[in-house]
Amino acid sequence: MWSAVENDGGPSVSEETHAPERPATFREVFAEREYRAIFAATVLTWTGDYLAKAAVTLLVYQQSRSVALSAAAFATSYLPWLIGGPLLTTLADRYPYRTVMVICDIIRVPLYVVIAIDGLSAEVILVLLFVATLVSPPSQAARSATLPLILTGDRLVVALGLHASTGQAAQVVGYVVGAGIALYSPALALLINAAAFGLSALIIRFGVRHRPAAPTEGGRRHLLRETAAGFQLVFGTPVLRAIAIMVFCAMLFAIVPEGLAAAWATTFAGEGADRSATQALIMISAPAGFILGGLLIGRGVRPDRRRALVRVFAVLAPLALVPTLLNPPPVVVALLAAVAGFSVAGLLPVANGLFVQALPHGYRARAFGVMNTGVQVMQGGAVLVTGVLAERFPIPRVVGLWSVAGVLLMLLLAVRWPRSERFDAAIAQARERAATPPPEVPASRAGGRTGAGTPPGPRPPSSEAGVGAV
Repeated sequence: MWSAVENDGGPSVSEETHAPERPATFREVFAEREYRAIFAATVLTWTGDYLAKAAVTLLVYQQSRSVALSAAAFATSYLPWLIGGPLLTTLADRYPYRTVMVICDIIRVPLYVVIAIDGLSAEVILVLLFVATLVSPPSQAARSATLPLILTGDRLVVALGLHASTGQAAQVVGYVVGAGIALYSPALALLINAAAFGLSALIIRFGVRHRPAAPTEGGRRHLLRETAAGFQLVFGTPVLRAIAIMVFCAMLFAIVPEGLAAAWATTFAGEGADRSATQALIMISAPAGFILGGLLIGRGVRPDRRRALVRVFAVLAPLALVPTLLNPPPVVVALLAAVAGFSVAGLLPVANGLFVQALPHGYRARAFGVMNTGVQVMQGGAVLVTGVLAERFPIPRVVGLWSVAGVLLMLLLAVRWPRSERFDAAIAQARERAATPPPEVPASRAGGRTGAGTPPGPRPPSSEAGVGAV
């Protein structure tokens, strides 16, 4: 999962550019009671969501026998990020983060209970699923923005890495359990997910301290203007733009085997393979590769080497899936998807660390909204498009040719990737800006009330600190 967080004022600390004398330990991270509550609630909802995703994907395919509708069920959970993600994540900054998290969890409980009702059409399921996932953007933004209020320094860095690995592990468990349960009772998987959100709301309510809404420089502006300021910052700053485009494009490939797993497993079942086991195997392979890559690369490769390998892993992610053109057996498909997931693990944490440090202070939820919206939309769009293509062409051919196009795209982006000193300059400029107090708003602009006017928009770092258009 993408996480765009920063410190509350001082320089951001990340292992990508600064190696502390003694790194923080998991014991120090979990010593914080509030973090334990957020971690437990996050694991619950992540696991339940992936369990439900596997169940709904299979349920829709069983009812419709349509690969496109099955892929649409998988991709529906990503669509809210396209329609309301940026606005809703900006909205999360206007209210206490704990309140946002609790309300979003409570809203989803009855919706998943209704989806579990037997006899609903595939179209109704997709609509209810969309409404249920529409509250994901503000919920995730609020959790992301809360972490720096609880943890600082290297403890925050360790927590972010722990969340990334735990999220992938939850995905593996959710897909395995969800595929098994859905084969016998999809409704049970959905009810378990509803219960997970209910329990998460209780944990957050009683385990996280109430904090008032985040203050702003000079008062609030129109929601659309604040949202636009987040996009202006990310895409108007050359270094941030380069990171965003690289990450967005990388999301187009490793997700495809997961999204087509139900239909692909049915194809293999015609050749004698167990459908449930095959679906679970394909769905967990990329997350498993990500976990392995995160452990090996994050702890076994020096930070400067990780930066240098970004280009390699960017190309390797789609390249790993090109051999699916040969229609290999399920085990080989799983291995190829695992390599793609491993490659994403070599790219995403490095990009996340660079992005966090080059991000000026005060745009936490909005930057999270922009980045996570792009990640979710690109993944959902990739699954939806390949699912439609798989209606007319064999799945191996679709995945293989999609990946060939991906290799060409990532080669182009790798050539345009900024040099290391460009990132260092942008990070230094962001730190300098964070250390500079914001200018006071004149009373004439504040409608006679100092500090209540419209604050200036974001000031992207100069082009000398970044790269050309990507």
